[in-house]
Amino acid sequence: MIKIYHNPRCSKSREGISELDNINQPYEVIKYLENPITKEELIAILKKLNYKPIELVRTKEAIWVENFKGKNLSDNDIIEAMVQYPKLIERPIVINGNKAIVARPKEKIKEIL
Repeated sequence: MIKIYHNPRCSKSREGISELDNINQPYEVIKYLENPITKEELIAILKKLNYKPIELVRTKEAIWVENFKGKNLSDNDIIEAMVQYPKLIERPIVINGNKAIVARPKEKIKEIL
């Protein structure tokens, strides 16, 4: 089943939900701010995305700028930051089996169907 890591307050995330509705395939919504992602889940997502941890960080987010910007951080440090502050995670993330994308723009979802 397709999964979408969703933040209802994010317009891009809502667009991802709308795109999935239009595709008319079942999907599971994971509201990752309410049900935080574990470190293990985040590592698995990064592998499916084929991303380095910093590529999944919203580097303009105030939490990042105030606490992490300009620091020499390891990949593990960045992962720990995203686990501690899930708002730092780029969204929406859509997963279909072993494939994943950050659905920006929403049309990218079709790449993993």
